[in-house]
Amino acid sequence: MKLRFHQIGTDEVYGPTTPEMGINEQSTLIPSSPYSASKASADMLVMSYARTYGVNATISRCTNNFGPYQHEEKLLPKTITNALKNKKIPVYGDGMQRRHWIYVDDHNDAVMKILQKGKPGEIYNIAPPKENLLPNIELIKMVLARLGKSEDLIKFVKDRPGHDGCYFLYGDKIKAECGYDSSQRDFKKDLEYTVDWYASKKKKKKDSKPAS
Repeated sequence: MKLRFHQIGTDEVYGPTTPEMGINEQSTLIPSSPYSASKASADMLVMSYARTYGVNATISRCTNNFGPYQHEEKLLPKTITNALKNKKIPVYGDGMQRRHWIYVDDHNDAVMKILQKGKPGEIYNIAPPKENLLPNIELIKMVLARLGKSEDLIKFVKDRPGHDGCYFLYGDKIKAECGYDSSQRDFKKDLEYTVDWYASKKKKKKDSKPAS
């Protein structure tokens, strides 16, 4: 049996993108940071093996993920955990950077569709509905509202170098070739579930501590 190799990439390889740009899998790669440049390089390396040696490989590039179990260094978990501790929430620049959010289960489903129906040597963008494109500051305020916390916890800090203003993808190819469609997801419910999951996790930790 010929093994499949699947590369999990990122939308950041395209550089800053907006809905108006109509980014697709054939768009030029213009990574802004060393991280995204390394991801673009990895994608090209995989494609070179597919074309030169016939490696049965596919690549997916997905938008920002969220959901339970995500590392607390990421935006949503950090916002939630800091808010639960009544700690300041650092926000880069003015917080108007826009990100295209997809629930982690959707991403997993899309990868499985590619493994089942994707064509070897092809790249597939994975994207949620257009409505999931939100400024970071708006997302943070939604979290604070869910937790009943004050927006005074927000602390604007110096923007980081190479911080792109917007990431957005269309997922037309994966829908046409693999039958994947995330339009049925409810972003608000998924976000609320994620916030509640972290809150419950913190409560369990607190309750499990022995009495002093």
